[in-house]
Amino acid sequence: MNYLAHALLAGPERDWRLGGLLGDFVKGPLPAGRGPLPESVRLGVVLHRRIDSFADAHAAFQRSRGRVSEARRRYGGIMVDMFYDHFLARHWAEFSDEPLESYTAKLYALLAERPALLPERLREILPLMRRDDWLASYREVAAVAFALDRMGERRLRPGNRLAGSGTELEAAYAGFERDFLEFFPDALAFAARFRERAAGGQDLPE
Repeated sequence: MNYLAHALLAGPERDWRLGGLLGDFVKGPLPAGRGPLPESVRLGVVLHRRIDSFADAHAAFQRSRGRVSEARRRYGGIMVDMFYDHFLARHWAEFSDEPLESYTAKLYALLAERPALLPERLREILPLMRRDDWLASYREVAAVAFALDRMGERRLRPGNRLAGSGTELEAAYAGFERDFLEFFPDALAFAARFRERAAGGQDLPE
């Protein structure tokens, strides 16, 4: 999952959402009570990591990775993360009562309120994300394709095969959509159980 899915799975609490958004940027151990992150933000990052592990082991997510062509399968996880944000945006009303654009505006505002916690790269791109509403734009295949192309150019080694990978979504669109609709309710239930355990004071793995 990418930003949109991780934010929704983090639940309604703002610091948890922030942690969900920061999860890909925070590296290393996250011991409770130590480190630069407030505890609720830390738990959001921990949940982000647990969701990633849950996704990797889920049959529907694995099936989606298998739909990616062999030439690009090395980057299948990155691609499926983006594809699932696309389907979440397309099916948003099934999973949230709040309009998508209202929700994403609150996410950008949340990030802007806590600049000291944001990595430099996220601080740099946030104004563009907010201006063009990247997260809501992912409901369009063209926006997902553009994001993957940009990711391949700026974040991965030269010669990677992400360029043009939006065609993978188009080639097996119905299959990816079925996989997402099977996977996401399970992910919501998994995340809710994690948050309940945290609220109950249970000791959670990092």
